[in-house]
Amino acid sequence: MLQQPMMEKLTAMRLLGMVDGLKTQQQDPASAELSFLERLGLLVDQQWSWRENQALARRLAIAKLKGACVEDIDYRAPRGLDKSVIRGLAQRSGWVESHENIFVLGPTGVGKSYLACALAHKACRDGYSALYIRAAALFRDLNIARADGSLRTLLARLNRVDVLVIDDWAMNPLAETERRDFWEICEDRFQTRSTVLTSQLPVARWHEQIGDPTSADGILDRLVHNAHRIEMKGDSMRKKKGGAQQQPSSS
Repeated sequence: MLQQPMMEKLTAMRLLGMVDGLKTQQQDPASAELSFLERLGLLVDQQWSWRENQALARRLAIAKLKGACVEDIDYRAPRGLDKSVIRGLAQRSGWVESHENIFVLGPTGVGKSYLACALAHKACRDGYSALYIRAAALFRDLNIARADGSLRTLLARLNRVDVLVIDDWAMNPLAETERRDFWEICEDRFQTRSTVLTSQLPVARWHEQIGDPTSADGILDRLVHNAHRIEMKGDSMRKKKGGAQQQPSSS
C-alpha cells in the first residue's frame, strides 16, 4: 500500500494518533530495528493516548472550570487548608466514585471557587464529567427552561453530570420555584452523582436560606450526610494580590 493513500485512510477513520505515530517512526531511524508487532504496538499506544487526550479536552471544555488545577493549589497562605485532606480527595477522585459531596466554606476571596474547580478538574482527568455554574446562573437557567418548556431536558442534563459544582450557594433566600427545582436536582443526584457546593455561609445557616422547613429538611438530608466539609478562613487572596501589585518597587 502506498504511504499517502494509507495516511488518508487513517485520517478518514480519525485515527490521527496513529498518523502522528507513523510520521514519528518514519523520522526515527531506530524504529527500523523494531519488529512489526512492536511498531504496531507503539502506534496503538499513540492512538489510545490521542483519543484519551481528546476526550479530556472535551470534558474540560464542557465543565468550564476556570483553569483550576490541584497541583497549583497554594498551601502557603494561612487559609486552614489541610494538604493531606485535599490530596486524599484528589487521589483517583474516590469521592466521585462513591457519590460523595463536598462543601467548601469560608469568607469571600479565600479561594473556595478555585479549590472546588481544582477538585472537579482532577475528576475530569480521572474520566468523570463535570460542570461549574454559579447558583444565581443555575436558577436563572432553570427559570428560562421552565418558561420555554425545556425544564425536563435541563434537569436530565444536570443529572447526567458526575460532578456538579455550584458556586456561591445559599447567598440569598430561595424562592418557591428555586426550592422545588433544587430539591429535584438533589433527589435525582442522591447516591448516584457528586455535588460540590461553595458557600460563604456555614451549613447551619443553609436551612433558613432554603426557607420552607420541609423542603430544607429534604434537600439537606440528601446533601449533608455523605459530604466532606472543607472550611477555609483568612483574608481575601484577591486583596493580597492587589496589594502586592500596588507596592512600590524597592529598587
